[in-house]
Amino acid sequence: MSTPSLKNVRQWMVLFRNAAGKLLFVALSACTVAAIGRGTFVMAETNGLNPLKMAIFILLLVLLTPITLSFWTATIGFAIRCWGGGSLGLKPALTESAHPDANWPRTAVVVPVYNEDPVGVFAGLKATFESLEKTGFLPFFEFFILSDTTDADVWVREEMAFVDLRKSVSEPERIFYRNRLDNVDRKTGNIADFCASWGGRYRYMIVFDADSIMTGGCLVDLVRLMERHPRAGIIQAPPLPVNRHTFFGRMRQFAAHAYSSIFITGLNFWQGNAANYWGHNAIIRIEPFIEHCRLPRLSGQEPMGGSILSHDFVEAAFMRRAGWKVYLATELRGSYEEVPPSLISYAARDRRWCQGNMQHIRLLFTRGLHPVNRLHLILGIMGYLAAPLWMLMLFLSTIESIRETIEPHRYFPSGPALHPVWRIGQEKQAILLFLAVMGLLIVPKALSLLLHLRRHEEEGAGFGGRGKFALSVLVETVAATLLAPVLAFLQSHFVIGILLGKNIKWDAQDRGEAQTTIGEAVRRFWPSTLLGVVWTVLLLEEAPKLFWWFSPVLAGFLLTIPISVWSSRVSLGEWARKAGLFLTPEEADPPPILLSWESGLELASTRPWAKAGDALERVLGDPAVRALHLSLLSTTTQTKDELRRNYLEGLELRCRHKGTAALEPREKRELLLDDEMIRSLVTNANGTTPSKVLVAR
Repeated sequence: MSTPSLKNVRQWMVLFRNAAGKLLFVALSACTVAAIGRGTFVMAETNGLNPLKMAIFILLLVLLTPITLSFWTATIGFAIRCWGGGSLGLKPALTESAHPDANWPRTAVVVPVYNEDPVGVFAGLKATFESLEKTGFLPFFEFFILSDTTDADVWVREEMAFVDLRKSVSEPERIFYRNRLDNVDRKTGNIADFCASWGGRYRYMIVFDADSIMTGGCLVDLVRLMERHPRAGIIQAPPLPVNRHTFFGRMRQFAAHAYSSIFITGLNFWQGNAANYWGHNAIIRIEPFIEHCRLPRLSGQEPMGGSILSHDFVEAAFMRRAGWKVYLATELRGSYEEVPPSLISYAARDRRWCQGNMQHIRLLFTRGLHPVNRLHLILGIMGYLAAPLWMLMLFLSTIESIRETIEPHRYFPSGPALHPVWRIGQEKQAILLFLAVMGLLIVPKALSLLLHLRRHEEEGAGFGGRGKFALSVLVETVAATLLAPVLAFLQSHFVIGILLGKNIKWDAQDRGEAQTTIGEAVRRFWPSTLLGVVWTVLLLEEAPKLFWWFSPVLAGFLLTIPISVWSSRVSLGEWARKAGLFLTPEEADPPPILLSWESGLELASTRPWAKAGDALERVLGDPAVRALHLSLLSTTTQTKDELRRNYLEGLELRCRHKGTAALEPREKRELLLDDEMIRSLVTNANGTTPSKVLVAR
């Protein structure tokens, strides 16, 4: 009988350790839910059980489960961080020196954009390009701006920004741009189009969002990790948020920097090589992605049917189902993104994510999915479904409390007994259960604080020092507590709307520093404020004891309007920064790429394409812009049927007699897609034929 090799023994040991770790995680979570559930059930038996109490009890068990999973994820992550572990075997590849050679694989950096402000997109892309150039690995990378932009004005600005970028870098031939004729299937269709057109030229693609920035070293490290792990299909680099100045944005930015470390380490403990893909700042092996990650089109109409909006979770699940591994590379640094600057912009993004995650309900029982990926889908769904369930539980608790206030207390609810059930005992038990649930929510933040406080003072200086860091955690915790009720209200509204068939318009995200006006806040949040007023009056009148238990929730509802206005202010964010609140290491000691990005934003904002303008006027009035635009139309194909020709001629006639302002944005785009119409408009305007433009066919 053959003796197993040392390599095989090690592999079996790793498998056993991973299985034991997952079993421990599940056992700890289940025991926690069971313990709190038992205490809740004992308390519910007071005065006898009824259908209302049972509904509250079941809701609590359902809602406790994801909270408990999150708690143990953070707690285990904290323990691993204290012991210096959690690399999943990826770290050794990063310690080896890398040198560009003939065998280094070609990689595409793809940047899908949709009606985004070109200033931020191209400034970030330039900073990334120049950072990569300094590594010496630039010859093995190429950049693609994959535009799905439908707004004609933004489209032409993108083209101008593209040429400007190529003029400002050393190797412009490594940057490409195309605008898709029709944005079918949104981002997934955009990426699929790239894979079909250019995917065969590259082994890997690194996917960006419009606000993504990555250092050249991080890009190179991602490729090194893929080369070292040939069965890796996707490796996610955790992005850290930067570049926010409003109070709300800085608070969310700080929270990600302060708390994410133990969470992503804990995630790796139980997800292993079945991690999630977050849709951006990740490297993908193109061949298996094309073969296995094509998403199905869900039957029926949107919002629950049609193309899958939250594609990333599903693509990771399909990649893992095909036998390829998906990793979360906790060790990588130099991956950045932006977060929404205000509560309103955060809610707008959350609405899109909510619809995408609700679609995952239809994919839960897809054959062959890894159990961990299935759990990811469930947790993503519960991330939004929990909001209406929490609201329902609070409403039912209010009704039950009012009922118990009206009815007399039963000291012997189960008939004759040796000892009565005293109210004071019930209240103590309620306090203990409340503290247990609050502990599940607050302890992870306390552990993050402890992890940073136990480090050397110089390591904590990036957060403003230990004292400022502790104060920032306290302020963020209070602010997050006040924001939680209105976020739950909004998410409940989103979920109910989706389940009733209400679809959304997929617009570009707000990536600026737009500040909320009082009028806008009143229009958006008057329903939640009214709910807070009615709920407060009801509790004060009918169940005053319960009012104090619900006071954090009620305060959040009542203060939503002023909080949404104040937190969107850049001035308040700058005050917090000067006071040392919500500081992050990237602010204290900005890495070169962020300094380059900041200077690039300032420079880009002075360029002619930075300002919004009428795209058709620009193309017709500026020969250079027109030549550029016509040269980039080579990637589109127009159908020259008679009906379309008549339609375009009608638009041309209206434009010639009434000006470009008489056209809708969609109509301007139709004219800009047709080179003959553009030339005709210029000829009729000037009385002469425009100069010949070379167009690649």
